[in-house]
Amino acid sequence: MNPLQGKSFLKEIDFTPEQINYLIDFAIHLDKLKAQHIPHEYLKGQNIALLFEKTSTRTRSAFTVAANDLGAHPEFLGKDDIQLGNKESIADTAKVLGSMFDGIEFRGFAQKAVETLAENAGVPVWNGLTDDWHPTQMIADFMTLKQHFGTLPGLTLTYLGDARNNVAHSLLITAAMLGVNIHFGAPAALQPTDEVMTKAKAYAQSSGSEILVSDNAETAVNGADALYTDVWLSMGEQVDFHERAALLLPYQINQTLLAATGKKSTIVMHCLPAFHDLKTTTGQKIAAALNLTALEITDAVFQSDASVVFTQAHNRMPAIKAIMSATNGHLFA
Repeated sequence: MNPLQGKSFLKEIDFTPEQINYLIDFAIHLDKLKAQHIPHEYLKGQNIALLFEKTSTRTRSAFTVAANDLGAHPEFLGKDDIQLGNKESIADTAKVLGSMFDGIEFRGFAQKAVETLAENAGVPVWNGLTDDWHPTQMIADFMTLKQHFGTLPGLTLTYLGDARNNVAHSLLITAAMLGVNIHFGAPAALQPTDEVMTKAKAYAQSSGSEILVSDNAETAVNGADALYTDVWLSMGEQVDFHERAALLLPYQINQTLLAATGKKSTIVMHCLPAFHDLKTTTGQKIAAALNLTALEITDAVFQSDASVVFTQAHNRMPAIKAIMSATNGHLFA
């Protein structure tokens, strides 16, 4: 019997470390099946609701392609398409959608919203991102690390920048679960919360993961097998961007900081989108306001051989495919 059957994936700690490892390995397997054009329609005949409060490129594309490859029909429901939390409560919406769809993806703001969906839908619910957690991203990220290095325990991953956001918290928990050493280079005001740190330390005690938090970027990257960063301003966050940029500029991934790892084999990761050049309207506005040509990562590093950001982006699809299949598929039919 599949122990994940019928379960929702709302945050990493919903599953055990063994189950997270299983999803990573399953994602690698499904990626190989796709490359070999071998059918794997584990969700054949199902209908999947895709709820989006926040805009998306990778999450929407990955869930759509994954559902189609698995034999299911995805239905996109944007914030202006349904009454979610507006004219109808989230609980009522969940009951309606759960009576029509076989699974529900949610990408939005409040973690409470996706939790309420899962409590009331009666079908698996998958968190495509909230302000607190980004679990589907984690399967893709650690899949990328395992593909590149062949193993996970003992690797050192350093995250640089705003370490109090959803990606940083998810990386901290997942690394601690899987025995990956996790370092943070971040200013004191933007370091992981005590609550998440306490949870991570409990996992690290069992896995042997080392956790290091420093406001010194060079200390944080020393010995790192992978450097990871994210945008300096999370979607919907209201802060003084000039102050945020000044605070985080010492943690920009550039060639100097990459060299400070002391390893020529270090790879660079980013969950995207990245402000590495001036080829976007947002990037141009930022450049004009701050007199910078890049923010969290320079174009030279982003385009270098060390960068695996587009492999990481591709891996969102097999990762999501593994999550949906393991929780709602007919794997042994």
